[in-house]
Amino acid sequence: MITLYTFGPYFGLPDGSPFVIKAMLLLKMAGLDYAQDRNGYGKAPKGKLPYIDDDGEKIADSTFIRLHIEKKYGFDYDLGLTDAQKATGWALEKLCEDHLYWLMIADRWFDDANFQKGPARFFDAVPAPIRPLVRALIRRKIRGGALAQGLYRHSPDQRQELAQRALTAAATLLGDQNFLFGDRPHGADATLGAFAMGALCPLFDGPVREEAEKWPNLVAYAERIRESYFA
Repeated sequence: MITLYTFGPYFGLPDGSPFVIKAMLLLKMAGLDYAQDRNGYGKAPKGKLPYIDDDGEKIADSTFIRLHIEKKYGFDYDLGLTDAQKATGWALEKLCEDHLYWLMIADRWFDDANFQKGPARFFDAVPAPIRPLVRALIRRKIRGGALAQGLYRHSPDQRQELAQRALTAAATLLGDQNFLFGDRPHGADATLGAFAMGALCPLFDGPVREEAEKWPNLVAYAERIRESYFA
């Protein structure tokens, strides 16, 4: 049995992390049964979620979870795709994971109103006397990461422009197809689907959601992913 270590459902989403949702989608696409464990963060091999335990073998990071599934279970997420389509899918995944992700972090963690109704809830189990301190410390750590990555050095208007360009690229590549490369999902859909659901989360106001909602095909796609795998 595979155990997937998750944060748990937050914000009306299957999980608070798009990377965990991606891992869920990869497992579901491959038709693999799995159990969820929400108590694994402190034991995470790379200090982050998601990771899986597959009969004692721990695999950390959603991309390496995919590679593990392909190798151990023989499931081909790119079946039928051309080399150009595979390259396009990989490039779009990196746009989501290494760029759009940080724009979402800025919206959720650094806007005070969004933080209070969103990520602040992650700390509800912390004892009340120290909860504000823990929230402040983690928020400061994440802000430091965003500054080191570079995106949070940009002004709000510049981040809006980056969100516009990123989501325009994703929506343009999707076009009028049901999924990225036709009528059935492939591996890149696990990533884009997870991030589209997160970007459109109605709980959060900000540039990412504002720009995502401008694309009806992206809105329909996110709902299609949700209905197909999380109905």
